[in-house]
Amino acid sequence: MDTMNAKLLRPSLLVLICTMFVSCFSSKGIPYKKKTKTSYTTNVKNNVDHSAWDQLLKTYVTEDGLVDYKGFKDDRKALNNYVTYLANITPKNNWDFKEQLAYFINVYNANTIKLIVDYYPVESIKKVDATLSPFLKKFIYIGDKKFSLADIEKGILQKMKEPRMHFAINCASFSCPKLLRDAYTSQNVDELMDKAVKAFINSDKNKITENTVKLSEIFKWYKKDFLQDSESIIDYINQYANTKISPSAEIAYIEYDWSLNDID
Repeated sequence: MDTMNAKLLRPSLLVLICTMFVSCFSSKGIPYKKKTKTSYTTNVKNNVDHSAWDQLLKTYVTEDGLVDYKGFKDDRKALNNYVTYLANITPKNNWDFKEQLAYFINVYNANTIKLIVDYYPVESIKKVDATLSPFLKKFIYIGDKKFSLADIEKGILQKMKEPRMHFAINCASFSCPKLLRDAYTSQNVDELMDKAVKAFINSDKNKITENTVKLSEIFKWYKKDFLQDSESIIDYINQYANTKISPSAEIAYIEYDWSLNDID
C-alpha cells in the first residue's frame, strides 16, 4: 500500500486492523477493573469531581447531541483546565469499577472535544491530522503517560467488559451515539449508559422494523463486545429497542457518516 492510499484509510479501518494485534493498544499500567455481577450494586463516593465537565456539556451540547465547537473554542481555558485536571488524577486500584468507568468515558469525550477544538474549524475528525489517524494520535495525558483515543477505548474501556460504553463515548461524528449533556460519575454511569443505548438504538442511526433491520456499523465493528452479554446482535438490540426485531431478520449496515457533529 502506498503512502497516499494509507492516508485515505478510514480511521475505523485503521483501528480495526490494529484490533487484530492486542499489543497495539495498552493501558500502560493504568489500573482498571472488569465488570462483574456486583459492579453496580454498591454506591460509592466520587474521587473525581466532574462538575466542570458537566457544566461545559450543558452549555455547549444540545439535547440532540450536536456540539457548539465554536463555543468550546471560545471557552477553551475551561475545557483545557478540565482535561489537565483529569490528566493529573491517575486512577487507583482501590477505585470502584463505576468510578473508573466514568473517569475513562469522560477522558475520552473531553479529549475528543479538545482535539476538534485544537483544529477547528474542521469538517470531520478525520481531517484533524494529515499524517495519522486521529484515533492513533497520542495526545492524551494520564499522569506522565501519553495515550491515543484508541488506547483509551481498546486498551482500557473494551477490556473493562462493559459493551454499553460504546454508546457513551463520542467520536465527534454524525453517526456516533450522541454526546449526552451530563458528565458521567460513579453515581450515574449505569443509568446514563442505559439512556445512551436506548437513545441510539431507537434513533435514526438505525432503521428497525420487525423483519427488516439496518444497523449502525458500530454493531459490526464491535460485535464481539455485544455478544458478551447476548447470544446475538438482535438479542442485544431487543433489550432496548421500541420495535422488537424478529430473530430471523437479516441484518444490513448503514455506512458511517464521519462528518462533524457541529451545531452549525
